[in-house]
Amino acid sequence: MAAPTSTVDLSAALITAPVPIGHWLAILPVAHCITLGAVLLMLRGYPRLQASLAIPGLAALALIDAALLAKVAADGPLTMVMGRWLPPFGIAFTVDLFGALMAFTAALAALAGGIYALADIGESGRRYGFFPLLMLLMAGVTGAFLTGDIFNLYVWFEVLLISSFGLIILGSEREQIDGALKYAVLNLIATTLFLIGVGILYAAFGTLNMADIAAKAGDLRGTAPLMTLASLFLLAFGMKAAAFPVNFWLPAAYHTPRIVVSALFAGLLTKVGIYALIRVMVMLLPMERQELSLVIALAAAATIVVGALGALAENDIRRLFGYVVISGIGNMLAGVALGGPGGISGAVFYALHSMVLMTALYLAAGEIARRGGGFSLSVLGGLYRQSGGFTALSLVLFLAACGLPPFSGFWPKVILVKASLDLGAWWLAASILLGGFLTTIAFGRLFLLAYWRPAPMALTPIGLTPIALTPIALTPSGPRWRTGLPLAALTALVVGFGILPEQLLALSQSAAAGLADPQAYLHSVFPEGGAP
Repeated sequence: MAAPTSTVDLSAALITAPVPIGHWLAILPVAHCITLGAVLLMLRGYPRLQASLAIPGLAALALIDAALLAKVAADGPLTMVMGRWLPPFGIAFTVDLFGALMAFTAALAALAGGIYALADIGESGRRYGFFPLLMLLMAGVTGAFLTGDIFNLYVWFEVLLISSFGLIILGSEREQIDGALKYAVLNLIATTLFLIGVGILYAAFGTLNMADIAAKAGDLRGTAPLMTLASLFLLAFGMKAAAFPVNFWLPAAYHTPRIVVSALFAGLLTKVGIYALIRVMVMLLPMERQELSLVIALAAAATIVVGALGALAENDIRRLFGYVVISGIGNMLAGVALGGPGGISGAVFYALHSMVLMTALYLAAGEIARRGGGFSLSVLGGLYRQSGGFTALSLVLFLAACGLPPFSGFWPKVILVKASLDLGAWWLAASILLGGFLTTIAFGRLFLLAYWRPAPMALTPIGLTPIALTPIALTPSGPRWRTGLPLAALTALVVGFGILPEQLLALSQSAAAGLADPQAYLHSVFPEGGAP
């Protein structure tokens, strides 16, 4: 007798409908980075071939992210679930406008850094894995921006940390090892706090899917330790973003690696911390963010002022720019503290501006060292006489970092100051303005000493001669376009964002609205009408 046949309804556990082709864009950037990184690793014995593959690969990543941004801007958030398991059981990649904007801007910064590395990273650095590590770094950064699962966010943090450890010690100099140790210890502490928070979150919610958490947070607010969770995440992401009082590791570490590595770290890594903070505190735990708003605002004001004062006191331009990174993090934290459309859109706009600007500033620092013979203001001088064009380009970046018109740093500060005054937080608005004023003085000092004054003179047996200190490690090799092209392109973006801010402002406002009211995000994950 034949056994009875039965059918299993897979639709209760799996997605049975064909996945729309456009949804593959949600995972394509990460898959592209991992695949290309693996190929480059296999070609580590062919340094020239690595560069020939890496630069087109980074350009392709920017194009993929551009297509993803266009898709999300036109159709709203999209979700791709691993293994076709229905959420929240399958690991989801859910991309909204905020994540797509951050991923695209990061790809542009990485492309500029990759081109600059053609001159800054020699054959030895390529053999030790600069380009594979760069692609792994971009896999971690992009994955963090695109994931819809909070444990997956932790995983991508680990991926970018592993690759950043390799990049920061590229060269194996004593200073690099010292900087890497400080960088590693503080980031591992932050990662541990993040993992503890994830464990508590899973115990409270029974899920790690961000959309599921956002849907359930209101019902569990009276029983789950949400304030404990919010405080843990605030501390963990604050450490990763280098916010006060856990900001001391950044200026002690970011000046030690090769200049292109410093540029990528300054442009990308701290912004991943800010992204995670905004995603968790604004979309998942909005009531807890509101309760902690005063604490966040105080930390923001202190971060702004401490960063600006540190920049004013520094003599090494790499450390000076590190403090400028910290001050900018304070401005983004101010937006998180303020909340509302103005605060969050200002934070998003500032994050996008900072990713481009800080990458460009560190690349400019490399050019300053090449032309002037070092990174110390004590030995720099006369750069204006060497190149008026480079001086003008540098001045644009300096003014943008100060938040002065008509460049990209002006508009997010205007938004944040207005949002502060609208809420009566005049002291927060004053700290933003004070930070800009002190940063202007710091960059004015840098410009006067490094560009405007004559080159310092040294006493020699035959009289006074200009100091000429040009270590080989500071001298990029190859055609000048390898350093000039990425620097000019990033500066053009800084000018474009400032003169024509309407489109970026509209995108930032839409991204902020999607975070404050995540119904479209939830519908993308649970199209049937709600989380289980």
